[in-house]
Amino acid sequence: MTDLTLNDGRMMPQLGLGTYQIPDGHVAAVVRAGLDLGFRLVDTAALYHNERGVGEGLAHDDAWVTTKLWHDSHGAAAAALDDSLALLGRDHVDLYLIHWPHPSGGRFVDAWKALVELRERGLARSIGVSNFLPEHLDAIVDATGVTPAVNQIELHPTFQQRDVQKANAERGIVTQSWSPLGQGATLKDERIVRIAQSVNATPAQVIIAWHLAKGFSVIPKAGDLDHLASNWAARQVSLSEEQVAAIDAMDDPDGRMGPDPREM
Repeated sequence: MTDLTLNDGRMMPQLGLGTYQIPDGHVAAVVRAGLDLGFRLVDTAALYHNERGVGEGLAHDDAWVTTKLWHDSHGAAAAALDDSLALLGRDHVDLYLIHWPHPSGGRFVDAWKALVELRERGLARSIGVSNFLPEHLDAIVDATGVTPAVNQIELHPTFQQRDVQKANAERGIVTQSWSPLGQGATLKDERIVRIAQSVNATPAQVIIAWHLAKGFSVIPKAGDLDHLASNWAARQVSLSEEQVAAIDAMDDPDGRMGPDPREM
């Protein structure tokens, strides 16, 4: 299993298990199944309302846990993390992210200052952000001198955010991909299907393998054992430089599926 070195010196598993939209009552079984397969990173968030179930699935396991701070707590990050830790049944998380910059709220720099303090207290071993654009990164680094370890962004073949990738790389920030498979249409795209047939893999495995080949951390969601096992097996899929380049060429600057971080 490949690990990525963060700019704080810690090692983070490259391939993880996303839990967005997996209900609290179901997610514990999914997490346990993922751990049994070999997953060592589980990603959740306060917004997902499934931290308790994630914690139950992780009970007595030392896998990497990521959770996130929502907008309504940008001014109360310490209390929000306390709530998340209580639900998760842990005394710390491995990675705590500001979920969105929410610039209209005007508090994301304050939130970042609080996360720096939470890291110093050992409650979050590493700290980072999600959906931050270059201007948001500049604002928090200028204010604190502390660079996020991770920036988790919407990233899939048809929306690659190369400007944000570049900003992350220039700052030594690991890019982590959410919604890494895109929508169903991406899995049916003839360019992906053709590559999948040539490497004897599924389209989803090809896309996950592309993320891994690009050096991104990637957290695909899976709600059942078959999808979990398929995602985990994507580690064994090897793409040629030409195949990676063909997927690179699918980028569409207008391919965003989620909200625009400037408007959240």
